[in-house]
Amino acid sequence: MDVTELLRSKIVLFDGAMGTMLQQRGLEPGALPELLNLEHPQVVTAIHREYVEAGADVITANTFQAHELKLEGHGSVEEVVAAGVSCAKAAGARLVALDVGPLGQLMEPLGTLRFERAYEVYKRQMEAGEKAGADLVIIETVSDIFEAKAAVLAAKENTKLPVICSLTFQEDGRTFVGCDPLTTVITLQGLGVDALGVNCSLGPAQLRPVVEEMLRYAKVPVILQANAGLPRLQGEAMAYDVTPEEYVRQVMALVRRGVRIVGGCCGTSPEYIRLLRREIGGMEPVPATPRIVTACTSGTATVILDHRVTVIGERLNPTGKKKMKEALRAGDMGYLMGEAIDQSRAGSDVLDVNVGLPEIDEPAMLARVVKEIQGVVSTPLEIDSADPAAIEAAVRVYNGKPIINSVNGKREVMEQVFPVAKKYGALVIGLTLDEEGIPPTAEGRLAIARRICETAARHGVPKEDLLIDCLVLTASAQQAQVGETLAAIRLVKAALGVKTVLGVSNVSFGLPNRELLNATFLAAAFGAGLDAAILNPLSDRYNEVVDAFRVLNNEDRDAARFIAAYAGRAASAVPAASSDGGLTLGEIIRQGRREEAADKVRSLLKDSEPLEIIEQEFVPALDDVGRRYEKGEIFLPQLMQSAQTVQNGFAVIKDHMSASGQVRGARGRVLLATVHGDIHDIGKNIVRMLLENYGYDVVDLGKDVPAEAVVNAIREQGIRLAGLSALMTTTVKSMKDTIAAVREAGLDCTFFVGGAVLNEEYAAYVGAEHYTRDAMESVNLANRFFAADA
Repeated sequence: MDVTELLRSKIVLFDGAMGTMLQQRGLEPGALPELLNLEHPQVVTAIHREYVEAGADVITANTFQAHELKLEGHGSVEEVVAAGVSCAKAAGARLVALDVGPLGQLMEPLGTLRFERAYEVYKRQMEAGEKAGADLVIIETVSDIFEAKAAVLAAKENTKLPVICSLTFQEDGRTFVGCDPLTTVITLQGLGVDALGVNCSLGPAQLRPVVEEMLRYAKVPVILQANAGLPRLQGEAMAYDVTPEEYVRQVMALVRRGVRIVGGCCGTSPEYIRLLRREIGGMEPVPATPRIVTACTSGTATVILDHRVTVIGERLNPTGKKKMKEALRAGDMGYLMGEAIDQSRAGSDVLDVNVGLPEIDEPAMLARVVKEIQGVVSTPLEIDSADPAAIEAAVRVYNGKPIINSVNGKREVMEQVFPVAKKYGALVIGLTLDEEGIPPTAEGRLAIARRICETAARHGVPKEDLLIDCLVLTASAQQAQVGETLAAIRLVKAALGVKTVLGVSNVSFGLPNRELLNATFLAAAFGAGLDAAILNPLSDRYNEVVDAFRVLNNEDRDAARFIAAYAGRAASAVPAASSDGGLTLGEIIRQGRREEAADKVRSLLKDSEPLEIIEQEFVPALDDVGRRYEKGEIFLPQLMQSAQTVQNGFAVIKDHMSASGQVRGARGRVLLATVHGDIHDIGKNIVRMLLENYGYDVVDLGKDVPAEAVVNAIREQGIRLAGLSALMTTTVKSMKDTIAAVREAGLDCTFFVGGAVLNEEYAAYVGAEHYTRDAMESVNLANRFFAADA
């Protein structure tokens, strides 16, 4: 059976929940569901069989976290996966999907899990699944698109199985780390998945806006596997608030909008699938009419280049920049991060990144710089190199859909770069030069552009993923060529229908008042139809041209941004500065300039006391970042970057106080632990970092912590406030047991709890005094608790 064709031609029905079904059959809290494939295969097979009888086309093997990080000490990945696939086949499954879930750790740069390590863990699971006889792979319940990329590449590079990838979204329409539906679609379909979509977290009604946004842009089938609503307690058991009938009604409304693959997640049962089967019947899928766009993304943001002018910041390039050359040679990321932040804050839509120096390892350095920059800005990147090895090294570890700069009309170059662009789903800039150089006429450049487009198509790179650079020559030496460049832009857009890009600054080389010439040429290029300009975004004159053209081109509706910027009523991109002309420590923290924090704190310590710096700089800046996070103005990567910046500053203060014999009293001591049976510590680690930033002494017991360890730590260290984390429904009972053990020991300790499955009702059920939705709420709680305690 051609699974890919089935996904595209039919409405395909997956099965429903496994975890909640196993809980109904006595799965112990904290037990590993995947081990039942070996220990009680008849139980797993019986559940699969119920879904087969309900009419499911695809049965999902019980392999969600059958990877080496979860199974360590419990069995091999290969035997657990093989047993899981075998159980599904024994149930009479028409098709078996290898189920692959998240690894439970934050990816770099937010956390410590390296992309390469995640890839290797997923690779082993994928290979085991194909060997065991799985028909396809479903990567699901992922919240970080970067982790999803590692899993997709592991599947596509090591198996021949079709790949579906599904992320999990919160009520704000974004994943836990801030990825939105549009970015999900653009990134995943660029990587070549066979279907994409959303699962878990919420019911189908709450997920409807997410699904509808995906349907607007998805060129591949969209999958929806929602929860049966939100979990609630019914006695000692977990129940869900959406009935099978209501669930099916809500899902079918989205099938009629174009969803092609449906099923169920937490709380759904064979009854849900049976009713879906009855409703789907022989229904034909609604034809997809996706919006085709030219777009690049970061991990949390998308820039669509259609019907607007795009600014690509040019300053991350060592050509003519002594400081950047020195930074690259020394491996000093601070200068580069500062340039990235400045350009992003100045309004760049995309940042060009070039690290080409003959004396450095360009592939290694470009990959490193790309990772570092993506840790401090959400702006998409343009990977700029003449070395195909460096290009692939960087786009492989890039979080999102980048632009590659560049190819040209030379066949050898195109044959090296276009396969990379196709594999990783990147946009590509094509330079209108070939073995003969740059043609002197607009028609000659059009001919090369046409050859580039035709070659791209043969490699599977679609027209919307191409930008043509008609190349700017100097007005000082080749004055007549300036007009040919403008004419070439018009020809390329009219004849080929592709986007155009141009680096403007070369036009003025060798002439005085270069900024004036560049700005004038930029306006002329916009008038000729230029879509994207590579320029210095810190130039007021260039920004004025861009802002003015956006008004004249009907992009800046009602001239709202123009009026705000030039009537003096709103914001300048220039950050607040200290009296010495540099950024204040507060601005360094707000912007996440972690490399600059230590030096700034050392400077402030010459005239200020450590506690004064903490109270007047650290805390207000963190409060501001926290408020912006809670309002949805920034997302987890920016919150974490500011927290890491504070950590760097705190390290200097601690050293200073230690050297001077001062002892800094903590604001309070807080214990944190992920409960027994749960290996997920993403949320807990974020809470720890922020609490430490606010001056709390944190006792972190880690993950999979037995109740007695919590009891002993509270008793021995006099803990009065403790936070417990659980991500899985199966470990909520462990949380309850832990708190009960503390109470039975007669210890006076207040608990706050959090995690993906927790809510106010569950907090009451487990015996906790407080539920905190996220890390900032945990900090706010600690502040209130210790203020009242004082």
